[in-house]
This record gives sequence, structure tokens and C-alpha cells, in this order.
Amino acid sequence: MVSHTGTILGSATTHKHDTVLLDVVALAGDIGRDDLAGSETDTGDLSFAGVGLLGLGDADLDADALALETTPSLCVEWMADSNVVVVGGGGGVTLESSIRSEYLGGSGSTLMRSFARALRPAVRRSQAVSAPRIGRQCAAAARPLSTTAARRDPSLADVAPTPITHFSETEVAMAETVQKFANEVILPKVREMDEAEQMDPAIVEQLFEQGIMGVEIPEEYGGAGMNFTSAIVGIEELARVDPSVSVMVDVHNTLVNTAVIRWGSEALKKKYLPKLATNTVGSFCLSEPVSGSDAFALATKATATPGGYKINGSKMWITNSMEADFFIVFANLNPSAGYKGISAFIVDKGMPGFNIAKKEKKLGIKASSTCVLNFDDVEVPKENLLGQEGQGYKYAIQILNEGRIGIGAQMTGLALGAWENACKYVWNDRKQFGKLVGEFQGMQHQIAQSYTEIAAARALVYNAARKKEAGEDFVMDAAMAKLYASQVAGRVSGLAVEWMGGMGFVREGLAEKFFRDSKIGAIYEGTSNIQLNTIAKLLQKEYTA
Repeated sequence: MVSHTGTILGSATTHKHDTVLLDVVALAGDIGRDDLAGSETDTGDLSFAGVGLLGLGDADLDADALALETTPSLCVEWMADSNVVVVGGGGGVTLESSIRSEYLGGSGSTLMRSFARALRPAVRRSQAVSAPRIGRQCAAAARPLSTTAARRDPSLADVAPTPITHFSETEVAMAETVQKFANEVILPKVREMDEAEQMDPAIVEQLFEQGIMGVEIPEEYGGAGMNFTSAIVGIEELARVDPSVSVMVDVHNTLVNTAVIRWGSEALKKKYLPKLATNTVGSFCLSEPVSGSDAFALATKATATPGGYKINGSKMWITNSMEADFFIVFANLNPSAGYKGISAFIVDKGMPGFNIAKKEKKLGIKASSTCVLNFDDVEVPKENLLGQEGQGYKYAIQILNEGRIGIGAQMTGLALGAWENACKYVWNDRKQFGKLVGEFQGMQHQIAQSYTEIAAARALVYNAARKKEAGEDFVMDAAMAKLYASQVAGRVSGLAVEWMGGMGFVREGLAEKFFRDSKIGAIYEGTSNIQLNTIAKLLQKEYTA
């Protein structure tokens, strides 16, 4: 016998026939009939994560009140014909008929449909916990709710996993909203913005209106209060239409907003987050003429003053510079300490001594501004220090690891956009030798291979995002996602130009633009060689005795 651990939702008089929700993250225990108040008769062992044990008493017959929290790795199905509930799909755990009757009331198909209706939203809401992490938690739990010997493997190996790209309701809504906005509002202006090498201010304004610039900013500060993967979904959808717009949103959300949310003082959050959520573009200023991949060789200096700090130096390759009014600037406050002297400061665009020196003319993502910034005795108030002195190098490392997932999403979106654009043409319009070009076997093989690579890259990107949300170590996953996604984007967009022939080479359509835009994926936020170094270093650490 073991005692129930959880939240009692039913009658508190006898604790019999109560509704019980075991509100634990990792559960390893028994499921049985509650012959005695507050206890179970052992009928079978079960290991799973985040799922409540339900019993319906007289006070809880309203199935709409059911509260389930489930994970992407678990599904629950009522098999009406065999009168059982199956946990984990075909390979999962079965609650026997007698227990189904005891805990679910035996009321047949009506209750089954209510149960299914109650479950489906919970399944869609489930997010932020990955199967590998759950498996380790279950193993670590050591069957805390059972006194009997285990009769099943406590891991989730038998549970049918949910696909990585299975989105929550919030993430689905983000994808649908951004896709509609991108096709209806951005697409008609893509070529014009690319030729002008300038972001349309109306696009920027509407991005804020749509809530796309404050995805993870808490609602109390005017943001959407969504999760990290929702931001990744939005970045990918934008890149299917215009990678230039996508990278502006990416840098603003995954680098700038995240840094302020994580390390900003409450005063800074109250001052800047509402602006960043509604009308102010942010920029992340780390790179310099002498420090690219060797980011911590930066030469920009900060000196302490009675009222705060004074910044001198220059930054290069800074995204969003023309559109931004908010800049996170990294400068060395204590050069004698080397990179450990680097600190992060918030600089407003109008501060005296700060100016945009040059806007770069680029091969791709031309509508996204990339500029040189100069700082000449820029006075920064003390309260504009982001986080702590000397911790800037840590902040940069952490934030760029997350940002690489965003760049990976930008590249998968680009690759998918290039693939879709070309496939629509070769399968619907272009004919040679009496049939559509896309019907030739050689072409079909290339199309299939390209889509397979896109799917693999997306799996890497979303796996890294889920691991980040689950609090797991995702550094190598982020590096692999960015590396492979940028490689796939280059290959697929190049092939797309070839599939379309002359129409892919001219600037009337999007094919050549996708191809030009793809090259930056192997360069910014860590070159491909830097990603390979990171991956190899972590692998060596794991496999070295």
C-alpha cells in the first residue's frame, strides 16, 4: 500500500472515489483501486512524467473540469471497444478494465468523448519538457511513490514520442499569424526593399503591432509572454518570405530582448521592455574591426565616471543599426583583466558622441541594415549597466548560443521558401519535351533530397529549441543546428536557381535573392568553422578518458 501524493479534487470526507491529480513532474508508482481511503491496491506499475492520475467521484462527474498536464512524449487514448485506457499509445501501459471502471466511472462512450475533449487541449498546451530529460528524471525518481519491486522499465522507452515539430496551440497560432502577415504584407515589398537596401518603416511598425517584436517579453511589460520556441517559429516563417525581415526580428528577440529580461535591473526592465515590445528596435553590438570570431579581443573601452561610465571605440557589422534606438554595447571596463573585464551597457541612439559612421552595402539580406558605429566619449548613466561589471563576456556567450538557434531557424525558413518557390514553378508552369520539368526523374530526385535535408535541419533546430526550454545543455545542439541549417540553405537555394533556369537567375522573382541571402548563414553569430570547433571540443570532452 502507498499513499496518494497529489491534489485532491473530490470530496474531502473519505478520500474515496475522489478525483486525484498527481501534480509531479516525474512519477514512478502504482495504479490501482482505492479500496481503502488514501491508499491503493497494487495492480500495476507505471512510469511517466507530468500526467495526473484521475478518478471520477460523484462530485467530479463534469468532465470539463478535468485538469491534465501531459508532455510531448506521452499520449493517452481510450479504446472504447476494449474498455481500457492506454497510456503511451500502442507500446504504452494499459489500465485494466476494472480500474477503468473504478477511476473513470464506467459510463461508456459519452464519458469517453468528454475525456478526449478534456485531454486534447492539454496535449496541445504541453511544451517545454523534452523526452530525454523526462527519462532521466524518471530514472532518478527511483519509484518514490511505490514500495513494490519494479515490473517495468522506469524510462519512457515504451512511450510513443511526440514529433519535435509538434507545436503547442500558442506555437501554431504564431506560425499561422506570421505566415499570413508575411505573405500578405511583406511579400509585395520584398523586391522593393532589396533593391533599395532599406527596411520599409511601415513593415517595422506592423511587426510591433502584430506582437512579433515582443514574443518572450512578459505581458506585464507589454509583450506577448510566449515561449522561446514561439519566437523560433516566427523567425522561420518570416524567412520563408524575406530573410532580411527575419534577421531583424531574430536579433531583436533572441539577443536584445532576452538580455534585458535576463540581466536587466527592474528599473531597466520597466523603462525599456515596454518600448522594445511596442515601438523600439534593439541592436546587439559586439563585433569590431579587430574582433570577429575572436569576439573577446574587442578594443572598445569603458571607463568609470562619477555619474556612470564613458565609452570610446567602434563597432562593426552591427545588425539593425539604422532602425534601432536601443543598443546593447560591449566594452572592456578593466583591460588588465582581459576578457573578464568586458561589461555590457545600454546606449540610447540620441546620446552625445554616438553616431552611425557607415552603412555597409552587402551581397544578401540587403534590406537589413549593417553598420559601423562610433563611440566618442559617450556618457552612459550608472543605471544603464546591464547586469554586473566584468560579466559581459559570460552574457555574450550565453546569448549567442541561444541566438544560433534563431539563425538556424532563419536558414531553414530560407531553404523552405526557396524550395517552395522553385517547386511551384517546375511542377505547375515550366514544360520541356512535352511535360513539366518537375516530372523528370532526375529533377524529382533532387527535389526529394533537398526536402529531406530541410526536414533534417528543422529537426536539429527544434530539438535545440526544446532542449533550451527544458533547461538542458543545448550548446552543441545549437551549434549543429546553425551549421547544418546554413549548409542546407546554401545547397537548396542554389539548386532552386538551377531548377528554374533563366527565371531563377533574373531579379524578377525570389530565387536569386534566396541564394544571395543564404551565404550569411555561414558567417554571422559564429562562422561555420567556429561551430565545428565548438562541436569537436564538446565531443572530445565527452569521449576523453
